Amino acid sequence: MTTEESILNKIQILITNHFSTPEMAFNFFDENNDHKLTKSEIVKLLKEAEISGFIRGIVSSKLIEGYDKNGDELIDWQEFKAAIAKIKKSDS
Repeated sequence: MTTEESILNKIQILITNHFSTPEMAFNFFDENNDHKLTKSEIVKLLKEAEISGFIRGIVSSKLIEGYDKNGDELIDWQEFKAAIAKIKKSDS
């Protein structure tokens, strides 16, 4: 399992085990209720997913880089859903 697959797997486990839906997870980590996840909110999600502190900052930047389609350096609900869809697809 690659590092990326391992990280995606840990995120999926977090969402599956602690939230009824991905939207509930998104809303939980969206601390300021602006309907977007900031880098710091993503870092908290990664911490909860037990991603090593050493790589959380790198991973959060890569997630934003890979899924931020509108270029605002935030992850909105549609972008989050796309990331979750990739996680589910890679798990199949």
